[in-house]
Amino acid sequence: MTGILSSSRTRWIVAAVSIAVVVGGWSVLSGQTVDQRSYVRDHYTKQECRIPMRDGVRLFTAIYMPKDTSEQYPILMRRTPYSCSPYGENRYHNMIGPSREIMLEGYIVIYQDVRGCYMSEGEFVNMTPHIPEKKGDRDVDESSDTYDTIEWLVNNIPNSNGRVGLWGVSYPGFYAAASMIDAHPALKASSPQAPIADWWYDDFHHHGAFFLPHAFRFLNVFGQERPEPTTQRHRSLFDYPTPDGYQFYMDMGPLKNANEEYFRDRIAFWNRIVEHPSYDSFWQDRNILPHLKNVAPAVMTVGGWFDAEDLYGPLSIYRRVETENPGIFNILVMGPWAHGGWAFGSGESVGDIHFGSPASVFYRQNIELPFFQYHLKGKGVLDLPEAFVFETGANQWRTFDVWPPVEAELRSLYFRENGRLDWTGPTAAGEVYDEYLSDPNKPVPHTPQIGPGMNRQYMTDDQRFASRRPDVLVYQTDVLEEDITLVGPVAADLWVSTSGTDSDWIVKLIDVYPGDAPDPEGLRPYTHMGGYQMMVRSEVIRGRFRKSHETPEPFVPYQPTKVRLLLQDVFHTFKRGHRIMVHIQSTWFPLVDRNPQKYVNNIFLAEEEDFIKAIQRVYRSRSQPTRLEVSILLH
Repeated sequence: MTGILSSSRTRWIVAAVSIAVVVGGWSVLSGQTVDQRSYVRDHYTKQECRIPMRDGVRLFTAIYMPKDTSEQYPILMRRTPYSCSPYGENRYHNMIGPSREIMLEGYIVIYQDVRGCYMSEGEFVNMTPHIPEKKGDRDVDESSDTYDTIEWLVNNIPNSNGRVGLWGVSYPGFYAAASMIDAHPALKASSPQAPIADWWYDDFHHHGAFFLPHAFRFLNVFGQERPEPTTQRHRSLFDYPTPDGYQFYMDMGPLKNANEEYFRDRIAFWNRIVEHPSYDSFWQDRNILPHLKNVAPAVMTVGGWFDAEDLYGPLSIYRRVETENPGIFNILVMGPWAHGGWAFGSGESVGDIHFGSPASVFYRQNIELPFFQYHLKGKGVLDLPEAFVFETGANQWRTFDVWPPVEAELRSLYFRENGRLDWTGPTAAGEVYDEYLSDPNKPVPHTPQIGPGMNRQYMTDDQRFASRRPDVLVYQTDVLEEDITLVGPVAADLWVSTSGTDSDWIVKLIDVYPGDAPDPEGLRPYTHMGGYQMMVRSEVIRGRFRKSHETPEPFVPYQPTKVRLLLQDVFHTFKRGHRIMVHIQSTWFPLVDRNPQKYVNNIFLAEEEDFIKAIQRVYRSRSQPTRLEVSILLH
């Protein structure tokens, strides 16, 4: 199959893409047939050890070394809180490294349990705060632990070429990012993939709004304490009484019931979340972004446009590394993926949206492999661009010399009368508004199919179920007469009011397909694309944090107030014949916990009687213009 790429310099590149097909444990890849069940055992020797850190704590490490000793190999390492199992020198991974392509090329692959996790000694600290100026052996963080690990590896592993790389997806992506700060000289390349950057925003809070099912289900298992080294994973503290996530979280009631009914003080980090409802020093210390200075290794940050967990992280880390470390090799890769989707499978679809080519295979073969081969083995030519990004809607890879591209023009889409979106501003004077009644006891669901955890596919789900709710405002353009490509950051300037004293504001950017849109091959039964309302980007802000994440502030009832909401970057083409749609609503359940809509000091401690109905207004006059700020790519 062939994938087509376009460049900001209008050149076109054709790249061959081969697909890995797995049948009965055999992988056919790039013309090679590999038995996944035995390849690692046949070609690698495994050793386990505990590497001492500067404070005496020892970190459990699994080492896979190529049996072929005719050449020297670079070291490629993943540090993880999720276990480097299987444990035991006679037990092997079925696949090692970030991809089969890299495994077949031959690397010394390292897995390490981070401090306080599984078989490593020490105390685990979530999103370990970085210590900028270390004064002694007791000043340890993830940068120092990585440094000490690399120092031991390059001095103790035979047949190493002295070059080290790191990679990690999600939480391990944070460790890959932290490793880049004041890095060991042997660290030549690091790839944070879907990295957590700031735990106030990534995963748990979005502009102060709490992502309930993700935090609840994740911490239910991961948040349990580990009193001593172990090879065993934790199990859920309880059995969910129903698979219906909407019903489960409604039945749970106010957030204070989560601990009283389910956790019972066995999840320490949940208690910390409750104790720190605003962006105070506890959360600020868990932000790696201010410390991404003095970065010397080559960096490749990877993310997915439809990553329900960590979209903020890769975009923010790329930008901070670019700003603070001029002159280093720093590339951003963004593809059409859900969380971690580039690391496995073909990457041809997310939910019902198909992208026309195996984007994950293309990435692994044509971006990730060349990156590590060049920086760690000195092989190939380094011709990767500054930004390698997938354009959804048009379904093609594009390359740019800078992200966002300079060829973009800033424009505004205004909310107008009769549910219109228009490129020209409103003409009405005075207080002109649309309104809806928001009831936290009958919240808008965030997706049609809701389980106890977060559904990753909600990022592309058909939004017709929400468009038909009376508590969702819908605005859309006329049918587009030509393609329109939105690129880079999207922001909403909202003029709003509430009859209550607090409120959430959710904004969704949607691609409306024409009624006769064809169905792609492989679409689920009874699903059709005609009239599909594909969510392209969405975001929420807890209104109390509209001026400051550190200092919340109530609304004055019925007082028009400007709220600015950043929605993160997009790269999407709305095709001719489609429409651009925007939703505004105040509940998004259970993805986001229910705002009582009456101001309370700490929503995690709100009582049943605090939850009230509220009249929400969105203003659209000359003096109070609600708009979506976008950048259009000029072709």
